[in-house]
Amino acid sequence: MTACCRHCSKSKVNRPRGLCWSCYYTPGVKEQYPSTSKYARRGVGNFTGNAPLPDAPTSAAPGSPEKLAVLEQRAKLKQALFHPADATFVGDQRPLEFLRGTFAPLGV
Repeated sequence: MTACCRHCSKSKVNRPRGLCWSCYYTPGVKEQYPSTSKYARRGVGNFTGNAPLPDAPTSAAPGSPEKLAVLEQRAKLKQALFHPADATFVGDQRPLEFLRGTFAPLGV
């Protein structure tokens, strides 16, 4: 059984994404179909450069849905995932101290 192209449903699949040669190289078609490779890049990417610090810390507790949303947003913006004044437990006052200008990093 030979698979047919996901786009034109006529030609035999011989390119990635389940496409035939013609559809794969037709401008705009390839982008309509996600990669089917287990090695494909997914999500927001793996940024390995020197990322700038986020503008402000978060008071969301580690592991909370709020903190995960903050981390996702920071990754999308290619910012450092963690701010030195991020909360490290529920009720941590460091983010508020940072915003008031009274935050002193540990070890200083």
